Amino acid sequence: MRPSVSVMRRYLMCRPTHFAVTYRINPWMDPTAPYDNALAVSQWETLRQTYLDLGHTVDLIDPLPGLPDMVFAANGATVVDGRVLAVQFRDAERADEAPAYAAWFREHGFDVTVPKHTNEGEGDILLAGDIMLAGTGFRTSHASHAETQEVLQRPVITLQLVDPAYYHLDTALCVLDDTNVAYFPPAFSPGSQAVLRQLYPHAIIANAEDAAVLGLNAVSDGRTVVLPVQATHLTAELKAAGYQTIGVDVSELRKAGGGPKCCTLEVRSS
Repeated sequence: MRPSVSVMRRYLMCRPTHFAVTYRINPWMDPTAPYDNALAVSQWETLRQTYLDLGHTVDLIDPLPGLPDMVFAANGATVVDGRVLAVQFRDAERADEAPAYAAWFREHGFDVTVPKHTNEGEGDILLAGDIMLAGTGFRTSHASHAETQEVLQRPVITLQLVDPAYYHLDTALCVLDDTNVAYFPPAFSPGSQAVLRQLYPHAIIANAEDAAVLGLNAVSDGRTVVLPVQATHLTAELKAAGYQTIGVDVSELRKAGGGPKCCTLEVRSS
């Protein structure tokens, strides 16, 4: 199967100026373990430069003190056809990120809808061609899926997450192009696995080792996939399927449960 051609993308990112691991809201976080803010910033800068080198546009939102997870811009909104569905976080520690991201979009001329239900943006809501894949089970509420469909005007497919380590959809599934994905089956309920098999018979299947380094928390422009360099099996599978890959090391950010995709919110103006 031949991948689609690459499409120039517009991304929103947030420099991890205030990155820290001081609380625990997912299994990856250990407030007692050391972390290196300078290393996190350096790894993030490399990721940002990777996108620029590929020809993509990268906008920046100002990091706010007291919000160490604001670097995970994917959780800030979902943007389709210039419509912005803002977010409502499950955890109080991240609540103040929501108005900051909504304000950025308003300031840049976007129509922003404030949600009535808990949703954590592209962490759990991923555009895949003409449909939206929407995760639930840990963060984003199932009720938000109907709201997502109404606001973003795309059909929504619900996927049930069952492993706390893969608490967001973007930790267990990567949209590769308009017609294919890569995913880790054990992260999903049996029914959701069946749906994914039906939708994506040629999907790339990640193994447990890929998943354990957040290898699926990757960003694809349709041809080139930017993913954690530690995900060696997944890299090989992607190359065998005809995709180009760029490995990046964001292991310091993984201490908070994030990878390349978590740091990257796609801004789709049309």
